Amino acid sequence: MNKEKLTRIMGLALPIIGGMVSQNILNLIDTAMVGHLGDEALAAVGISGFAAFMATSFITGLSTGVQAMASRRLGEGRTSDTAVPLNGGILLAIALAIPLTGLLYTLTPTLFPYLMSEPAVVAVGVPYLQIRMLGIAATGVNFTFRGYWNGVNLSKLYMRTLVVMHITNIILNYTLIFGKFGAPELGATGAAIGTTASLYVGAVYYMFMGFRHAREGGFARGLPDMATIVTMLKISIPSSFQNFFFATGMTAFFWIVGKIGTQELAASQVLVNLLLVALLPGIGFGLAAASLVGQSLGNGRQDEAKQWGWDVMKLAMVVVGLLCVPALIAPDLLLGIFLHNPDTLAVARLPLRLIAATMAFDVAGLVLMNALLGAGDSTRVMVVSIVMQWGINLPLAYLFGAHLGYGLLAVWIVQSVYRAIQSGIFVGLWKQGKWAKIQV
Repeated sequence: MNKEKLTRIMGLALPIIGGMVSQNILNLIDTAMVGHLGDEALAAVGISGFAAFMATSFITGLSTGVQAMASRRLGEGRTSDTAVPLNGGILLAIALAIPLTGLLYTLTPTLFPYLMSEPAVVAVGVPYLQIRMLGIAATGVNFTFRGYWNGVNLSKLYMRTLVVMHITNIILNYTLIFGKFGAPELGATGAAIGTTASLYVGAVYYMFMGFRHAREGGFARGLPDMATIVTMLKISIPSSFQNFFFATGMTAFFWIVGKIGTQELAASQVLVNLLLVALLPGIGFGLAAASLVGQSLGNGRQDEAKQWGWDVMKLAMVVVGLLCVPALIAPDLLLGIFLHNPDTLAVARLPLRLIAATMAFDVAGLVLMNALLGAGDSTRVMVVSIVMQWGINLPLAYLFGAHLGYGLLAVWIVQSVYRAIQSGIFVGLWKQGKWAKIQV
């Protein structure tokens, strides 16, 4: 890889990675704060977080369509049309969010006990999740803007907005969880209020940035035509289904772990957040690959698009592999920040080392999955993701971890093996090259 390519990849990826790492640092700070409330609160926040992700998954999938279309229009030289998909994405996100919020807020007290039946966890989780449901519209707007900024090489604006959101969240969480500065001490409910409020701060800031930086691309200058909407939905709907089934699967994953025990559930909440420390930079590289692939295809350079996928994948594997070294060598140093019960920490130690040892291979598939999405190949990505997660990972995790009683380590071994196989499939699809013929 030459210096020019490296500079272009890093110029796109670093702001995305910076924003995502800041997001994960925020999650870790939240987890550390909630960890002081006990294993029950930590378990409730963990399973509620993935339930909230599941609730927003159909809307966040719009980001894929917006990014694929915006990057393709930029590559075609149609700069005045790059924000047209953004307009449509925002309208669709808000239109879907309003009825969904009302429905899920009402149903949360009924549905939450199916995720975790322990009364202490339910008592914390229901109000937490209800408040998170109020942020669905803001989440949809934020993801739609994310797709646009990444698609038109303005990922620094995405990072800037995330930093504003995270600072807001940290301040509000500290204030409301522990009752600082004269505020009431609300515990986990305070964390939910802080997170939801920060989402709306981000949405407002994104709109402000849109008027400053996307007007020339057509932002807020009229509705997209039907052809644009149809193309966006054609790309976004499979991605939305993929997000939904992934989020549902992660919720089911926590349900399976909950069958093993509350300590294991609390440990997995921390493990997943630490996993994201390494995984989110990989997603950042993947989003950069999606933009580079879309722009190259817009220019009619299919071979260049294919090489971008390989180059970004190799770089991401090296970077993420290095990030995982501390977790492999000194897992207790990281786990001890969040887990204050020695027994819970002991349960999490080997799974964390396993995650660290296999993460580079996981990231290879993650980058190429996003590159396929950038080319508009969202249907095949959806099929692979759903079949692998629901056909292999979850049944085997339940069988070995909960039913046969091999515990949390068995669950994470299954998780690592499934992710490695999935990465191999995405490598094969990228090498095959059928994605280059998709019209966007």
